[in-house]
Amino acid sequence: MDIASLVGLLLAFGLIIGSIAMGQAPFSAFIDVPSGLVVIGGAIAAALIAFPLKDFLTVPMVVKKVMLNKAPDCNALIEQIVSLAETARRDGLLALEGRMDDIEDPFIKMGIQMAVDGTRPEVIEDIMRTEIASAGTRHKNGKGLMDQMGRFAPAYGMIGTLMGLIMMLSDMSDPSGIGAGMAVALITTLYGAIVANVIFIPFAEKLGFINKQELTAMEITLRGVMAIQSGENPRVIEQKLATFLPPKVRAAREEAA
Repeated sequence: MDIASLVGLLLAFGLIIGSIAMGQAPFSAFIDVPSGLVVIGGAIAAALIAFPLKDFLTVPMVVKKVMLNKAPDCNALIEQIVSLAETARRDGLLALEGRMDDIEDPFIKMGIQMAVDGTRPEVIEDIMRTEIASAGTRHKNGKGLMDQMGRFAPAYGMIGTLMGLIMMLSDMSDPSGIGAGMAVALITTLYGAIVANVIFIPFAEKLGFINKQELTAMEITLRGVMAIQSGENPRVIEQKLATFLPPKVRAAREEAA
């Protein structure tokens, strides 16, 4: 589980609820079911209009990706690739066939399998780069969906507020009810702002960050597989792939070595 995402959500809602509790208005004043329906229902309806149904149905998977994502360990990935390179250097490329069961990452397994099968280097690179591009497109679609819902929610919050104001101003016979009517009208705007800035937009930004991490790991894998296929020295492969790591992590690797 992504602890940062969970803590962020709990902290955001906790601060909002805590601020309401410390205020003078009763908590019930901030609850209005029609306002919630306008904001949530409107954002969903707009997303259905803007995106194909198959893309919209991936929302649960997108949420799961944000909350349960595990950042790829590029350091461990490099270690695995170097280990495979040492086996290929010592026993030949075909010896990697016996290590397939040790490889859990399907992307690494695909590249190594193609190298073992004798696939031409340009074909291996083309297939793996196509896979990287496809992964980037999938991530981009999920991020775009969250981004758009983050834009739709405040807009529907404003629509709900305008509807509430129209209903309030259409009956001015009781001046004492104007304040309460105005408060109810503004709740929709509040809901739109909360939903957009606590859920949709932060989720979109986290998806963008996850995308960068996963594409970096896939690029490391691609370059490692191509280096193994070409028979490069494992130490050279390690130095080449270590350039993807932050300076501190790289320095720690050098000290450990």
